[in-house]
Amino acid sequence: MSEPSTEHLLTVDELRVGFRTEDGLVQAVDGVSFDVDAGEVLAIVGESGCGKSVTGMTLLGLTRGPNARFGGRAVFDGCDLVGASDEQLRRIRGAEIAMVFQDPMTALNPVQRIGPQLAEQIRAHDDLGKDAALERARELLERVGIPRARDRLRAYPHELSGGMRQRTMIAMALSCDPRLLIADEPTTALDVTIQAQILEEVRRLRAETDAGVILITHDLGVVADVADRVVVMYAGQIVEAGTLDELFYDPQHPYTWGLLGSIARVDRPRPPRLPAILGTPPSLAAPPQGCRFRPRCPHRFAQCLELPALEARCGVPDHLDRCWLSAEEKREKRQVGGQIGLAPEERAA
Repeated sequence: MSEPSTEHLLTVDELRVGFRTEDGLVQAVDGVSFDVDAGEVLAIVGESGCGKSVTGMTLLGLTRGPNARFGGRAVFDGCDLVGASDEQLRRIRGAEIAMVFQDPMTALNPVQRIGPQLAEQIRAHDDLGKDAALERARELLERVGIPRARDRLRAYPHELSGGMRQRTMIAMALSCDPRLLIADEPTTALDVTIQAQILEEVRRLRAETDAGVILITHDLGVVADVADRVVVMYAGQIVEAGTLDELFYDPQHPYTWGLLGSIARVDRPRPPRLPAILGTPPSLAAPPQGCRFRPRCPHRFAQCLELPALEARCGVPDHLDRCWLSAEEKREKRQVGGQIGLAPEERAA
């Protein structure tokens, strides 16, 4: 393993997370490496079950358990989060690194009012009295667009809509102005108007505090709106990584083509059928030999039985992908229409 750089806000180096089950070891995250700089938004995208959320939760020690197995490092401000003690992580969680969880329905305590839950997070890291913490909580709710914020402090979670609960979770994450925000599907339960407000809060946090952001999502529209760099994960591994423009305008991995091709385009003629990636992601307890996308890839060939390394193959040093096809072959196959996922006769048509 290479020595992590001290110039980045966060350096994740060969992170591995496995869980022992009755079916064997499920390698949910398998050798993932990336950096996050201060003031940068890094998006991690991929289908459900690819390891995105496990990666984010592991950084805060939330996947620890008797059946969990870890490897690699995740260095934040000189502290290896993978090997850190529970006490070290308690000091970091919420204050230095905050997380917006994917499911607001279960992330809030159902028998405690919203105000005390927000105030508890604030007082855990700031020397504030109860009244001052509640006032700070009210300001946070207003900041994320919740109307009648003072009244909402006395509400229980079940009295709020799913979108309002999600905004409450975002307010909680922003309460201590963290240096790194991990946002796991932060806009899933929100309509487009509130989604725009939340994305604006992410931009404001970055602009005012120079915080880094890890945005975990499958919504490429959100990625295009706020991300600086993008990491594409599949079956526990990174299959492509690069800047936003590189991923959207010159994608190198067939899986990335499939993700982009499954989005309806308003600037092109309406296709008879929206392309989709055939098949389902593999079991992480028994991943396929070689390239993990091979069983679903229409461009596979013999060499795909060997696992390609994640490296620059298109002449751009920081644009990495995990595919044996040459840059010329990728360009040629992409120009066929990017119709990955269609049956051969449909591609021919």
